[in-house]
Amino acid sequence: MEKLRRAVNQVAYTPLSQRFTTLSPLQLSLIPLLSLASYLYRFTISLRHRLYHLNLLTVHRLPVPVISVGNLTWGGNGKTPMVEFLARWLADTGISPLILTRGYGGSDEAKMLQRHLCGTSVKIGVGSNRAATAHSFLEQHGYMNLCGSTCFERLLSHEKVKNYSNSGPIGAAILDDGMQHLSLWRDLEIVMVNAMMPWGNGQLLPVGPLREPLTALNRADIIVIHHADLVVKQDIEALESTFREVEKVLPVFFTKMAPSHFLKVGNTSSRIPLKVVDNKTVLCVSGIGFADSFIQRIEEMGSTIVDRLDFSDHHFFQLKDIDTIRARLQELESKFSAKPIVIVTEKDYDRAPDVLERLKPFDVLVLCCNLQILSHKGSTEDSLKTIIKQHLKQDDRV
Repeated sequence: MEKLRRAVNQVAYTPLSQRFTTLSPLQLSLIPLLSLASYLYRFTISLRHRLYHLNLLTVHRLPVPVISVGNLTWGGNGKTPMVEFLARWLADTGISPLILTRGYGGSDEAKMLQRHLCGTSVKIGVGSNRAATAHSFLEQHGYMNLCGSTCFERLLSHEKVKNYSNSGPIGAAILDDGMQHLSLWRDLEIVMVNAMMPWGNGQLLPVGPLREPLTALNRADIIVIHHADLVVKQDIEALESTFREVEKVLPVFFTKMAPSHFLKVGNTSSRIPLKVVDNKTVLCVSGIGFADSFIQRIEEMGSTIVDRLDFSDHHFFQLKDIDTIRARLQELESKFSAKPIVIVTEKDYDRAPDVLERLKPFDVLVLCCNLQILSHKGSTEDSLKTIIKQHLKQDDRV
């Protein structure tokens, strides 16, 4: 199954013009079946949107503003780091946010958010029925009206509240991976785009990576180009050209993941400096949506040799995977006469911390990063916050 997932992923991200020179016979043989499934998928999402448009399917509206963070393709777009960024910002101003996440793939994203936001007023609700999850939390904690509150006015100041309370009323909800979750009303739609591989082959799932056609960008209020620091100027300009084809003018922002430190598997309180991998041989192991950005970050740190083992998104590591990883480590150790270091992402660690400990005596480090808003063409962190506040203020509940 893992090999099949990787084969499908390769098809989805290979340009149509390069299929016959890049893909294997097995991958090419999958295309007719994947294309048929893609046609059926297109019909299904079109019908679903029509049913919501005709009010034949119910859209639930919460008594607090909802910010949706989503994307048009699968994985690697920076949704979860953006959710964390927004949640921490709201919490710092005294607004207790509720993050609504479906908990897909072993709930690795929810576990990472819980670990990062522990000790703040952020609440995290996990479940596929996010409307029901939200109502449960609102019933338990209550909610606050942001209209005229000091918290709302504090959104654009750099003043932070000194004391967090996780039992306080909810002031806003953040919908993680929410763009296609049409059953919940949102007051603001933020769409994340991976600058390194924005649309793949431009086709819908499963023959391509698109969850919806690019015309769905018309529903966006804000577009965020993620990994903007890892591409050249021409790639950014090509993306901006695509956005100009949308029917409305959209504000565009730019983000990157800034490595801060490593932690050691089994000790989440450790903070190991990034320079520990200087002139070292490392093996990057990941089961995330887009591993290239992870690899490129490690290469920029100064490691002498960087090897990689990629698994499919949300892959849950098992003992047979540990055997595969260990075999690769032994090959590297024999080849370069030095014990290599294993590096994984935080999502991989939170998905299977106990399994990764079985790689001893090899050191396993977890790369920790923070999302940063890049200043580019007048777009800044402050201007992003200003636009978000304006959208929340337009809501008739604020």
